[in-house]
Amino acid sequence: MENSIERNDRKTLTGTVIKDKMNKTRVVEVSRTFRHSEYAKVSRRVKSFCMHDEKNETHIGDKVIMMETRPLSKTKRWRLLEIVGKTK
Repeated sequence: MENSIERNDRKTLTGTVIKDKMNKTRVVEVSRTFRHSEYAKVSRRVKSFCMHDEKNETHIGDKVIMMETRPLSKTKRWRLLEIVGKTK
């Protein structure tokens, strides 16, 4: 067995922090747009995810990139990868 173990490719999502009251946990809203197959109307779906933020460095309104990870708690399956944009 080799010493270097390769990780599988993890999913990444980009979203906006909407809740930051919990310690080391942020709620991130991710929206996606899609075109309806039959009616061709463009729709927007929004979903919220709980994300782990070890240093509590993100706040409401920040744009973040998060990565899928092992289950960290009952609801947390994502962790902070990068802060794209900070709010003032």
